Amino acid sequence: MIFSAAITSRLHADAEAHLVRSDGQEDLCFALWHQSQGRGRKSALIHTLILPHKGERFVHGNVSFTAEYFERALGVTLRMGSGLALIHSHLGPGWQSMSGDDILAEQKHAAATKGATGLPLVGMTMGTDGAVSARFWEKVAPKTYDRCWCHTVRVAGERLRITYCDGLVPAPKFRKELKRTISAWGNTEQNHLARLVVGVVGVGSVGSLVAENLARMGIKHIRLLDFDRIERVNLGCLLHAHSADAAKKRSKVLALAKALKRSATARPFLVDALELSVVEENGFREALDCDVLFSCVDRPWPRFVLNYIAYTHLIPVIDGGVSARAKRDGTGLLRANWRAHVAAPGRRCLECLGQYDPGLVNVERDGYLDDPSYIQGLPGNHVLKRSENVFAFSMAAASAEVLQFLRMVVRSPGLPNVGAELHDFVTGTSSNDERCCEPACLLPALTAKGDSSGIKVTGTHARQDSQKHNVPSVS
Repeated sequence: MIFSAAITSRLHADAEAHLVRSDGQEDLCFALWHQSQGRGRKSALIHTLILPHKGERFVHGNVSFTAEYFERALGVTLRMGSGLALIHSHLGPGWQSMSGDDILAEQKHAAATKGATGLPLVGMTMGTDGAVSARFWEKVAPKTYDRCWCHTVRVAGERLRITYCDGLVPAPKFRKELKRTISAWGNTEQNHLARLVVGVVGVGSVGSLVAENLARMGIKHIRLLDFDRIERVNLGCLLHAHSADAAKKRSKVLALAKALKRSATARPFLVDALELSVVEENGFREALDCDVLFSCVDRPWPRFVLNYIAYTHLIPVIDGGVSARAKRDGTGLLRANWRAHVAAPGRRCLECLGQYDPGLVNVERDGYLDDPSYIQGLPGNHVLKRSENVFAFSMAAASAEVLQFLRMVVRSPGLPNVGAELHDFVTGTSSNDERCCEPACLLPALTAKGDSSGIKVTGTHARQDSQKHNVPSVS
């Protein structure tokens, strides 16, 4: 099991204001966390700070705290149904290790925390530059707790900032293939970018192009989620798909994964080809193992699930799409546009952007969108009847999504959040939507709730379920 921690940029700023002191001394506070359990990664999502009252902690070089403060924090934890984290600061930048006093303080309180909450104590250390390290104190035997270092700590919001444990996630060595890429933003940013675990959900016309971009810019680990197979109708818009693939109905993710291994500039390079749907429990849990997700889907239910993940599990989602319409008489193009945006805490969510109709989510969950008679009964111009995978427009949408991704993760003089971008092919104009979510939006209240949200978003996907029982050869 891999461990990680995450916090919103707003809460991180509050923690930094308390912990990084102007007098050069260390400080501490407790915090609450909810669990996010992926297939292979467990994350602590920090959602509330419990700042000390007067007399509950002593700042004297190495900071310490009273038993009363710990008991008060435990009481809040029990009322909230959360885990407990202890955060303190160190006088230095970057990922922080632990002193002997740090280890003793966390070990001493690990048993009481586990006994009261049923969850391990999470220890965190913030450096003077705001970088955060973290570890779980896991019970391995009676009265015995081992320190399990987190691989990463991510801060999600307008930017995505990740602190890596170099011992577990080493920075990549320079490769000549990436010389020109690195020249654009420097080695420090490339080391940050390359170590992200990036998921691409939906590897059709847009998703396959996004994945190719990621592989060529040096991303070391890409995860592909799509249960669909290559058909002849895909060949005009699907990168790396060929007639032989369509004839044998090869898996989209397996075919793309094979191609990405040839394109990748990172070494070592890992690509996971997951023949799963993100709306089913297995695919959902695989998505939670990613640091960033690209939403390259065209159905309402998977978009709803990805929107939920972005806020509830603090994994930013880059979404977009293409819309094109021909004239009724078929004599030419009427309109075409593409858009790209990021769903993350502090940003406008996909539902508020109008990227899916919440009323159609349950329609899809009930299997109607895979019922030909239902689709045939819809109006001719209904969004579910459109087939707009024009390769040129898909390239534009994929490029816009990748640029949104780079703005969020690569430090530059520009704004990390330019809002949702809409590009109109016919008029040649572009516009931006920089609004926040609507007042009635539920997602801000679910931010960092993780597995404790109480909302079930997954289920059985009728089309994937039918393919499980009729899988053609992909040899």
